[in-house]
Amino acid sequence: MDPRTGTEALIHRYYEAFNRGDAEGMASCLADDVAHDVNQGARRSGVGAFREFCAHMARCYRERLDGLVILATEDGSRAAAEFMVNGAYLATDAGLPPAKGQTYRLPAGAFFEVRDGRIARVTTYYNLPDWIAQVGGAA
Repeated sequence: MDPRTGTEALIHRYYEAFNRGDAEGMASCLADDVAHDVNQGARRSGVGAFREFCAHMARCYRERLDGLVILATEDGSRAAAEFMVNGAYLATDAGLPPAKGQTYRLPAGAFFEVRDGRIARVTTYYNLPDWIAQVGGAA
């Protein structure tokens, strides 16, 4: 099997779980020592920290992705994904504007390292000032 195919399938499974709101399905795609880099935030290490992040996100946001495009290196060790985030801001997140159920649509991307068939690093990027403007905060 082409290593790219396996990596692309892994990333698809990860985002399919995301769209179902299935944090455990996402976690099952991760290496135990996963490095999770959140846009403009601190690195979280390990599946436990990833689960805590997902629980926080589920309280504050409802999101679904579309337009997913995945590219992988020939050896399958790295991948990138581009997508649109369609969301609702449900509960105020620390340091961000007040939540009132505002909706948003935001282009985003992520980079992955894959090791032994699992995601060893995921780094997500999006335009935070664009998001803040969409939810009615000062950009």
